[in-house]
Amino acid sequence: MTAPLLTEIDHVAIAVQDLDSAIAYYGETFGATVAHRERIDSDGVEEALLKVADSYIQLLTPTDEDSPVAKYLEKKGEGIHHVGYRVDDCAAALQSVKDHGGQVIDVVPRRGSRGTTVAFVHPRGAFGTLIELVEE
Repeated sequence: MTAPLLTEIDHVAIAVQDLDSAIAYYGETFGATVAHRERIDSDGVEEALLKVADSYIQLLTPTDEDSPVAKYLEKKGEGIHHVGYRVDDCAAALQSVKDHGGQVIDVVPRRGSRGTTVAFVHPRGAFGTLIELVEE
């Protein structure tokens, strides 16, 4: 039996219209604080990561009106955007998706926030859930 490729949940991403208001809500309501904040121009978003145990809540807001997150907010409104799973080897996990007939968004892994390597799996082949594979 081979070892599982998914090692833990890295983050749950929530698309929001107003990042500062969302940060304030989580801070005031749950005492959560920002562990990392970054603008990711290649994805057209700004993120705030709130640490929860060994995982994060990733709050995302668009910085570009043509970004996937902007289109998501326009179509579906605020809410859970995707789930990020931690993996030891992003390329191997992505290849496993391809080998099992899954549809990928990223053909090869790329740089993600906080220096990670990431790849996205299309929700069409993953039971309606956008999946991000995250290698630290």
